Amino acid sequence: MLRARERAGSGHSCHVLVIVAPGQGAQTPGFLSPWLEDPTFADRLTWLSAVSGIDLVHYGTEADAETIRDTAVAQPLLVASGLLAALELFPHPADAFGRVSAVAGHSVGELTAAAGARAITAEQAMVLVRERGNAMAAASAVTPTSMTAILGGDREEVLAKLEQHGLTAANDNGPGQIVAAGTVEQLQALADDPPAKSRLMPLSVAGAFHTQHMAPAVDVLARLARSVSTHDPRTPLISNRDGQVVHDGREVVKRIVSQISNPVRWDLCMETMQDLGVTGMLEMPPAGTLTGIAKRQMKGVETFALKTPDQLDAARAFCDKHGDASHIDTNPTWRMLVAPAKGTFHQAPDLVEGGSIRPDSKVGAVASLRDETPVTAPYGGTIVEWLVEDGDLVSPGQPLIRLHPEGIPS
Repeated sequence: MLRARERAGSGHSCHVLVIVAPGQGAQTPGFLSPWLEDPTFADRLTWLSAVSGIDLVHYGTEADAETIRDTAVAQPLLVASGLLAALELFPHPADAFGRVSAVAGHSVGELTAAAGARAITAEQAMVLVRERGNAMAAASAVTPTSMTAILGGDREEVLAKLEQHGLTAANDNGPGQIVAAGTVEQLQALADDPPAKSRLMPLSVAGAFHTQHMAPAVDVLARLARSVSTHDPRTPLISNRDGQVVHDGREVVKRIVSQISNPVRWDLCMETMQDLGVTGMLEMPPAGTLTGIAKRQMKGVETFALKTPDQLDAARAFCDKHGDASHIDTNPTWRMLVAPAKGTFHQAPDLVEGGSIRPDSKVGAVASLRDETPVTAPYGGTIVEWLVEDGDLVSPGQPLIRLHPEGIPS
């Protein structure tokens, strides 16, 4: 057991690289023009245009701000740009798996992160984002809705003011930045009666995303998601729902679907990054939003906003500086379950090395000051090795147990 625990480590390393993908509102007219000077990038974007059914080349180079504000355009454009820039940064994806400690995406950026971590394919991500964008645009058309960022002010006072006006805190991006969502009338009432010591900034989005206004879109995506084949992420993926590290591909897709009508807790995602010991954050294009938040909230973490291809050499050097190998081994003959959050691990009783467990069995739970999160095995199999002991303190994404799934030959 000592040997296993030494190999698992604490979940921290000297350098920890996190790659993030921005959400809707980050797009600007013509932001893909310099990238399309690369024929390989242009060919790949043409392919993703065919998959998504919209002309991403046109929208990324020639369309005006109002056109790319359209949800059905903006979302596929964002996911495609992030995925293709990642391929430029890491021409051999295995290089990324050897350096990136975790990935996360803000709102629709979660689809970019999921495909980057290989939980789903790029093509699946583009089909899902096409339908997500269309369904959210349709839901937005029912009632005129939008979103407004609230910068500064006392957190409790801001939340109270939102409740007073019937608004939802759709994005919680940490102290000093909460995004309100609701009807145009509710947002106007907030503008006329803002929280003290705050500044309001209307966002370039055409809908109250991550609120109950989006419930019809959840139904559409949930039906589609049932037919999506998934793989467990090759890189720890931090979820918008609660900042937990998700290790099951089915759970990744399930959370992406439900997140359409639930708030984005980017504040908790950043907490998890800091629990991981993040030293460097690199943001995929159109970059700047998430690195800007990190500069304010994550002191001491170096950031890199990848905006144009002439930055690629510097971005690779940044990844070399901060990238240590992920501790998730991708040997196909066994699977690793990892800690979803920081806390104390409590092992389920009567589970011994060499013993068998049934699919969806609980192997334990991680208890934190906030709550207790169960850890389940989505597949049945044999316990190869425990990598922690009952009562150990664990970090997000730290390996807990190695399983040999049923039906996979050794």
